[in-house]
Amino acid sequence: MIRPLRESLAGDRVKRIMGIVNGSTNYILDRMDKSGITLEAAMKEATELGYLEADPSLDVDGYDAAQKAAILASRAFHTEVPLEKVYREGITGVSAEQIAAAKRDGFVIKLLAICEFIDADESGPEGVSVRVYPALVPRSHPLASVDGAYNAVFVEAEAAGRLMFYGSGAGGTQTASAILGDVVSAAKRHVAGGPGLADSIHANFDVLDMSRIKTRYVIQLEVKDQPGVLAKIASLFSEHGVSIETVEQAVLGRNLQTASLEIGTHLASDAALAGVVKALKSNDAVQAVSSFIRVEGL
Repeated sequence: MIRPLRESLAGDRVKRIMGIVNGSTNYILDRMDKSGITLEAAMKEATELGYLEADPSLDVDGYDAAQKAAILASRAFHTEVPLEKVYREGITGVSAEQIAAAKRDGFVIKLLAICEFIDADESGPEGVSVRVYPALVPRSHPLASVDGAYNAVFVEAEAAGRLMFYGSGAGGTQTASAILGDVVSAAKRHVAGGPGLADSIHANFDVLDMSRIKTRYVIQLEVKDQPGVLAKIASLFSEHGVSIETVEQAVLGRNLQTASLEIGTHLASDAALAGVVKALKSNDAVQAVSSFIRVEGL
């Protein structure tokens, strides 16, 4: 992926990169989606196949994907992106119930690395956003069909338009092949009299925090099955500036006194959504906030 950014897209302006850059976690989420198994069972399979180390935190907590996102963003936007400025969430909070709900609604959950150039607007100056988190992706999106331990990166460029790069993302021989390719490429450049690694750091864009980013969300709630509850919940969203797009009674509640709601939002900031979740958890009509997850690729 570095070579296309350095060579094929060198004369273009990359606007956004969204990709699956960790094959181990993609295998885990894919197995949960296709077989309905738990996160723990899928991780055990991945370890037995050699996709996960004995300490899997580098993969499942999103560190590996964050490191790759920082490199991709640095190359794509010609600016230095420190790892500590990459927003990161892993997959350890993804449940079999979330996977099943996503499948029912026509989505798949993927751990995404997103690198995006944000233009200046009323909320702040231009800059680069780099983030890693699990998200719902429509099954019609090209990234949704990336299964097993494969990786794929979806690039949006000003002149070239939309491009996707696809390949194996985990395993000893695959990693060895990629490393050997990089070594050979660097050696050829050195023999030709050029540097082993081209320097692309010549811009000075700020790396923006999540307050500049707006995404859609799906929130699952257990609420009291009483008249007026939905109106109370809608008012909480309104008070925090979050617009509701869809409301669905997903499944029966845990008992006859509760109902399970699935609420989809329009674009909202992280801060606004956090305010909604906090208010929901303290509201006596809400039994539990079962989960909330971002939506990408719409």
